[in-house]
Amino acid sequence: MKKVTKKSLSKSDCRKYYHTFYTSLCLFANKYLRDLELSKDVVQEVFIKLLGQQKEFSKNDSVKAYLYTSVKNKCLDHLKSNEYQLKNKLTEDDIKILASESYFEKELLLEETSRIVDNALNTLPEKCKQIIKLSMNGYRNIQISEELSISINTVKTQKKIAYQKLRPLLEGAFIVTALYFTFFRK
Repeated sequence: MKKVTKKSLSKSDCRKYYHTFYTSLCLFANKYLRDLELSKDVVQEVFIKLLGQQKEFSKNDSVKAYLYTSVKNKCLDHLKSNEYQLKNKLTEDDIKILASESYFEKELLLEETSRIVDNALNTLPEKCKQIIKLSMNGYRNIQISEELSISINTVKTQKKIAYQKLRPLLEGAFIVTALYFTFFRK
């Protein structure tokens, strides 16, 4: 039987996780709070707490799970607070939905997939990235060509190059999504 080793996070580990997950965690928190500034505050608090406690983790995935779960719990605490309830009338049913495992899993999947796609897009040369982003926003090749003042053949060539580079990088996002819909959707 393989022994699982646990280690505490160093300040540099925390910094690495902060840079890797900060934006995704803020967007994730915003799904609960619908207030980006408050979401940023919640994520900051989670990282401060993580740095302050010498919590031990066995794998990088457990750190990610800890971060997302902590952000969710912090958001739910805020939504249940008297201060929030005075300003915003959330029903008990609304809070039950937000606290449900299925809501958490769905939003986590969306944020993780989005993070993987964004990271993959950021590896592309600038022109390729512009073309793919326009394509993802529903632009057809002719519209992209006109928007960027380039030939339609350049658009097609750049898209082909981008797809060749993105395919291996996005396999992980596809696998995560496929697993979710295969095993976790009821």
